Amino acid sequence: MEQVFFFYFAFVIAAAAVLVVVVRKPIYSALALLVMFFHVAGLYVTLHAEFLAAVQIIVYAGAILVLYLFVVMLLNLRQDDRYHRQWPTAAAVGMTLAIEAVILTVMKGWTAPVVATGTETTVGGISNTGAIGDVLYSTYLFPFEVASLILLVAMIGAIVLAKKDVGEREA
Repeated sequence: MEQVFFFYFAFVIAAAAVLVVVVRKPIYSALALLVMFFHVAGLYVTLHAEFLAAVQIIVYAGAILVLYLFVVMLLNLRQDDRYHRQWPTAAAVGMTLAIEAVILTVMKGWTAPVVATGTETTVGGISNTGAIGDVLYSTYLFPFEVASLILLVAMIGAIVLAKKDVGEREA
């Protein structure tokens, strides 16, 4: 039964990710992204990582998607055809990734499966949340800070683009 849920979530995540790129209207693209975020959270629930599922919904579906919608509305994007001329490149990359996925799936049958240790709800006497916080703020502190700086630069870039657009209308 777990495999049925996994394949359902995997199929919807892949389909929604394709829709995010293929759909021409930015609002519909953001809605497809929302569907993808919720299904990723469902995948986390099947892995018994309820905290990650809640963070996925709160942070990504709540904050990041609202930021994307804010930027789309602020820049007043309409239908843009210049990005849809890249079908040959997208098809080549997609086929490469599909072939790689098939090769990895076939090769998985040749090796013994690795059983992950510490997949129970508590790791070393602490909960999932405590283990994630410990790893996030010790081992992965630098990448965490780099990700926050990248988000800050993206917000500043959106503001600069919006102000440039407003200045051009007035002139």
